[in-house]
Amino acid sequence: MNRTKRGSVARKRRTKNDSFTSGCRGARSRIYRMSSQQKTKAFVSSDRDRDRKKRDFRSLWITRINAIIVQNKEKIYNIYSNIMHNLYKSRLLLNRKIVAQMAILKGDCLFMIANKIIKK
Repeated sequence: MNRTKRGSVARKRRTKNDSFTSGCRGARSRIYRMSSQQKTKAFVSSDRDRDRKKRDFRSLWITRINAIIVQNKEKIYNIYSNIMHNLYKSRLLLNRKIVAQMAILKGDCLFMIANKIIKK
């Protein structure tokens, strides 16, 4: 019986795995067994951190909005939750990302909106 050489199939599979772990250091990029474990771990981490990123950005936006509100000299609102509650009640569909950008770039604009909400 003739000898079959199937090294190319295995090499293709390993090369595909190497493309995922090429940025790792040491044995994690060279040894196949460790690199496949590293690839699995990386996929798990990326899946978990996708949700984490959303959480982190939301807390960043809330912190930014709150910082601008606290710095306000007129003291229209003292607390972040009051301004967001009144925005929601007046049916202004502004999410926290947009409000945070307005607060940083045009703080006066945010307070003009807040004043109009109060006058209603």
